[in-house]
Amino acid sequence: MTLAAEEAVTEHSPHFPGTTEARREGSEFTPLLRAVKSQTLLERRTGWYARTITLNALALAAVGAGMALIGGSWWVLALAPVLSVLSARTAFIGHDAGHAQITGNRTASRIIGLIHGNLLLGMSYSWWTEKHNRHHANPNHIDKDPDVAADVLVFTSDQAATRTGFRRWLTRNQAWLFFPLTLLEGLALKLYGFQDLRRQPPRERVVEGLLLATHVVGYVTLLLCTMPLGHALAFAAIHQALFGLHLGMAFAPNHKGMEMPDPDGERWGHLRRQVLTSRNIKGGALTDWLLGGLNYQIEHHLFPSMPRPHLRLAQPLIKAHCRDLGIPFTETGLIDSYRQVLRHMYGVGEGLRGE
Repeated sequence: MTLAAEEAVTEHSPHFPGTTEARREGSEFTPLLRAVKSQTLLERRTGWYARTITLNALALAAVGAGMALIGGSWWVLALAPVLSVLSARTAFIGHDAGHAQITGNRTASRIIGLIHGNLLLGMSYSWWTEKHNRHHANPNHIDKDPDVAADVLVFTSDQAATRTGFRRWLTRNQAWLFFPLTLLEGLALKLYGFQDLRRQPPRERVVEGLLLATHVVGYVTLLLCTMPLGHALAFAAIHQALFGLHLGMAFAPNHKGMEMPDPDGERWGHLRRQVLTSRNIKGGALTDWLLGGLNYQIEHHLFPSMPRPHLRLAQPLIKAHCRDLGIPFTETGLIDSYRQVLRHMYGVGEGLRGE
């Protein structure tokens, strides 16, 4: 299912063709969809997002002003962690725009995504939406979900068995290296965006490329115009490392260590495909804020275009529906979620540690 497609999902929608099997798969989800719609939880919260975007922009401007005021002192480095948190907030806004949570207008969503992704973060909005669409359609599917494809990390013992050389060492120790590697995620996301320009159509490539280049020039100019070179290098290193760590800590608990569909086995319908592969994180308002609403991963995967503030409101409906169907609804604390993720990563590399 694509990013905003759930609003069109019925037993007779294109996602559930008119076969008996497809209607049976859709029937588990359709009553839940109707219940969610009846409570208007798919209606957009334009005012909430307008306030969120405005406050985030003002906070970014305040950090920039602070850099200009104290850039000559090493105390300016104290602003780097603040900027990393605000950068994650910016990424969450871009994420929500890509899911059509902010507005149903595709052009407006793309503009919001380009501003918050390409311009403010140096991350390609087109690259992210294309990759994220495939993830949402088949979460944790080893052949179809790019988030579990073998790369620096691997997620199954079969993937681990094919590793050689340095990558084999990485896999053997990936549980210990997982969080240190996320320190590089901020830079990796920028690199992936530039690499993806070759895939994009000419007009999209020009727009995305110019905005990515503008970000790099603007970021370097801001640093060098507000502080000495040594301060600037240290500031950038702290900012980018903590930004990557923050994103890694927000994304890691969502699916790692959860069910992975058997490519040759039983075909799951939308409800089971999204619920069984996702993990929720318990917590209050602070958890919601720090994780950008992604702690409601099950709700988000079932209804990708549901506005962020509605996810917690939909949770009781979804929990009850899963309970009635006997479908496990996985929910745990933040620290325990990391423990489960690292245990899974450790187990994947187990077969290589006896060498």
